[in-house]
Amino acid sequence: MGQDSNETKTKRKRGGRSKEKKSTEKVVTTEEQKKQHQQQQGNGSNPSKKKKKSQEFCPFGNYKNYYGYRISNDMDEDPRLKVLKKEWFQGKDCLDIGCNSGVMTIHIAKKFGCRSILGVDIDSSLIEVARWRLRNFIRTQNQGEKKTAGADGSKEQSLSLSDGSSAETKDLFQVVSFQKENFVQTRNLDENRYDTILCLSVTKWVHLNWGDDGLISLFSKIWRLLNPGGVFVMEPQPWKSYEKNRRVSETTAMNYRNIVLRPEHFQNILLDKIGFRTVEDLTSSLSGVSKGFDRQVLAFQK
Repeated sequence: MGQDSNETKTKRKRGGRSKEKKSTEKVVTTEEQKKQHQQQQGNGSNPSKKKKKSQEFCPFGNYKNYYGYRISNDMDEDPRLKVLKKEWFQGKDCLDIGCNSGVMTIHIAKKFGCRSILGVDIDSSLIEVARWRLRNFIRTQNQGEKKTAGADGSKEQSLSLSDGSSAETKDLFQVVSFQKENFVQTRNLDENRYDTILCLSVTKWVHLNWGDDGLISLFSKIWRLLNPGGVFVMEPQPWKSYEKNRRVSETTAMNYRNIVLRPEHFQNILLDKIGFRTVEDLTSSLSGVSKGFDRQVLAFQK
């Protein structure tokens, strides 16, 4: 009886410890779950804060997946390529301001046969992506050419940068280059001259970050770098786009409040103040653009 009584007490003690352990585990688990729930609520309860945080890393419009927004999966190429004229690029020296990851720069070189085309961007990481994209593009093209080579084992031809109308072919590496530059402030390009300069969906970011003075500096520098008879192709963002992005940084918010020159004034500024002779509106021929990117495309001639 005494032994049974002791065993019973021992069992009760063990049972009590077991209950205490379970109770402690339950409290810990509940606290962890509560913490996780609060974190989840914090991440999802205010999407505007999360969006604002992500925007702070792209104050110059240097989005990492920019062309993912512009070119949908059902498109074979950027719709803007269809309104550009071959004579502006074939055998010409060209500059692409704000080239991002280099998609348009590379495809313009390939489609129109530039003599040279330089892509510049303020973001060094995007320039690295553009250089990688160029290497990958050439490697893919070369692999395709090897597969279609004749059975006679003839020497592989270098990548043609024209539509086949010219017998001359060049390696894309000799034609396309990328360089990190703040175009508004750099003096590294002052000695260069170009036949065609592109500034596609970039003016807003220059305007928001450097104000009206920065915009005029952009236009004036483009004028100086263009050869006589050269072409400046511009795709300005509308004012409503400024409103949407004005708070990406303190600088853009401040400049937004002080901007006097609106996008609808750009054409007159370029013709009357900067000195371009003519302008051609290419917008009516533009089709198939993604939602939110139905913007004007204008070509000015020096």
